[in-house]
Amino acid sequence: MFVLLFGLAGALIGGFTARRRKGSGLDIAQYAAAYAIAFALLGLFINIFIIRAV
Repeated sequence: MFVLLFGLAGALIGGFTARRRKGSGLDIAQYAAAYAIAFALLGLFINIFIIRAV
């Protein structure tokens, strides 16, 4: 669950960041994808930590 939520949040943050920097459509897509991957990876580690702690 954390992976999906963090991935979606990362995509939104990345898209808004690229738009604020006046990027083209491909720039927005690239930022959204990169942020989504990074945040989903963070969510994966959090999920693993929670599962291992219980």
